Amino acid sequence: MQCAWGYAPTLIIQSALQHGIFDALDDSPKTVDELALATATSKRGLTAILNALVGLQFLTRSGDRYSLTPESAAFLVSTKPGYHGAFFRHTLEQILPRWQQLPEVVRSGKPARAVNDQEQGAEFFAGFVEALFPMAYPAARALGEHLGISKASGPVKVLDLAAGSGVWGIALAQQSPNVRISAVDWPAVLETTKRVATRHGVADRLTTIAGDLLDANFGFGYQVAILGHILHSEGEKRSRQLLRKTFDALAPGGTIAIAEFVPNDDRTGPPNALIFAVNMLVNTEDGDTFTFREMSHWLSETGFVQPRQLEAPGPSPLILATKP
Repeated sequence: MQCAWGYAPTLIIQSALQHGIFDALDDSPKTVDELALATATSKRGLTAILNALVGLQFLTRSGDRYSLTPESAAFLVSTKPGYHGAFFRHTLEQILPRWQQLPEVVRSGKPARAVNDQEQGAEFFAGFVEALFPMAYPAARALGEHLGISKASGPVKVLDLAAGSGVWGIALAQQSPNVRISAVDWPAVLETTKRVATRHGVADRLTTIAGDLLDANFGFGYQVAILGHILHSEGEKRSRQLLRKTFDALAPGGTIAIAEFVPNDDRTGPPNALIFAVNMLVNTEDGDTFTFREMSHWLSETGFVQPRQLEAPGPSPLILATKP
């Protein structure tokens, strides 16, 4: 029954976000009547939603007054830096309608819509990559700290592949004025990258390279290259080609960092990585999730040494390797 009703929390949270319920509770606890006035919603509708959010542990209730939990205060109030609310809208408007076609996708092996195709995918990614920024930012900060970016005495060239919001390069640039970012993505997506970089004060150290990952000229001599959640949509063949191209772009001693949803070697867990593989079935021609053993083999075959995992705040450890 929990699985049968699995869609309900997403819809309930998105309804609360759309009507500003978490924002309205940010300054103080409120009653249903006070919230109805603040959000221009019905008392009946609010009562059902609020009580469900209490049951889901996104709100608490004392007497007749509702309050935020620490989690909802941190992640569901739109003015907070860790706001994840935009991802719920993306899920309901763009992901769920395609998942409803899953039986036919399983029959045919063809996606509902191939978002890794530039013609179809540029608008899709440009519209939601900014929502992913707070989800990746803690891991990006951890990567920079592990690499000692703040202690770098000379220039640090960072290649951010499939840059999206630019979160990986931006987080490293915030740790040192020596960082220079080259962000590669489709032209429409790079407009978002530039806007986010401007907001975070590093646009003057950002260079954009527009085009398909396998066609664009990356340049060379980078100390760090980051593939932030891109291999899963590329599939094995393109991923291996991309790793070879990235190897050539790095300077000797440079580090490649891969962020992914990583299933265990037997593909029996964790559930998020296995479910995301189904998401790639629905949304891409060849996408999948890959194990650490698979990616380590690709990296070693390309010429990288010391494939390793770095624990970081996120769905999986980061995968690092070094160019000799």
